[in-house]
Amino acid sequence: MTKLTHLIGILKDKASQSKAALLSKRTTLSLLRATSHDSFTPPTFRHLSTLLSSGNGSRATASTAVEVLMDRLQGTNNAAVALKCLIAVHHIIHHGSFILQDQLSVYPNTGGRNYLNLSNFRHNTDPTMWELSSWVRWFAQHIEQLLCTSRILGFFLGNSNSRNNREERVSGLTNADLLTEFDSLVSLVEGICKRPNPACNNGNRLVDEIVSLARGDWDVIGIEVCVRVSEFRERLGGFKFGEAVELVCCLKRLEQCEEIVVMMEGSRESRLWDSAKELKEKVGMGVYREEGKLVNESRKLRVSESDRFAARVLSYNDFLRFPSGRLL
Repeated sequence: MTKLTHLIGILKDKASQSKAALLSKRTTLSLLRATSHDSFTPPTFRHLSTLLSSGNGSRATASTAVEVLMDRLQGTNNAAVALKCLIAVHHIIHHGSFILQDQLSVYPNTGGRNYLNLSNFRHNTDPTMWELSSWVRWFAQHIEQLLCTSRILGFFLGNSNSRNNREERVSGLTNADLLTEFDSLVSLVEGICKRPNPACNNGNRLVDEIVSLARGDWDVIGIEVCVRVSEFRERLGGFKFGEAVELVCCLKRLEQCEEIVVMMEGSRESRLWDSAKELKEKVGMGVYREEGKLVNESRKLRVSESDRFAARVLSYNDFLRFPSGRLL
């Protein structure tokens, strides 16, 4: 069954590519070559670069390239094709021109948000496709969060331009904006921790490519998280109570990811994890002290209010008495 499925995929690829060549559809042909039905081989860098170059001419050609790619992704029920389309989307995020990235960020045109909508993707024709389906679901979710975080940050994570003046940019943010960015980055880390186990795929090169891309994303995400942790340390004592509580919650979520990330990546970024833990303890102590002050103030307020209430109640001596001494 696996061999038959593979053969059918090859025939579909040849037929589709021949049709695109005859119709002189350059973008479609590039996409078909980059997203074949082969379930073990990732798209080559040359095919991905050709696909990107086909959408670099103008806003119209970029829009067409993104639309063709998304139509292929949403229209296929083949796990290998879906994964390769997702790799192409990931390639645009990291290596695409500004105009391609811009079109990707506003797709679909009617909504302005990119919903890949692959959380229920299933392909169960054989065990290989069943396993690849779990990678489709996870990688699609990862890319969705990557796009969401990139919108919040104002630049595409992993793009070479995002490396310039990180510290300077972050230092100019308000506490609220900095917390929003940090929360989104922590969500990305949490998503990485949900990655399927690559050991179950018997050295599939397509899966290896996904793992490699995610590892590269982690390298960038880790740096961005580290920069913000450092900035939070510079602002110690400058947070409102609610902001401090939110920061501690985010740092706790990040701390819970440490063991899984270290196990997946095979190395421990001590600077990040140690700095985050130290920051959590310091901010947490501030929150604890502030909570104590609020509790004490609340108690004083209750006691003061009780005194005022008692003062308003007549005492025994305040009752009117008749000469006989009996109470009225």
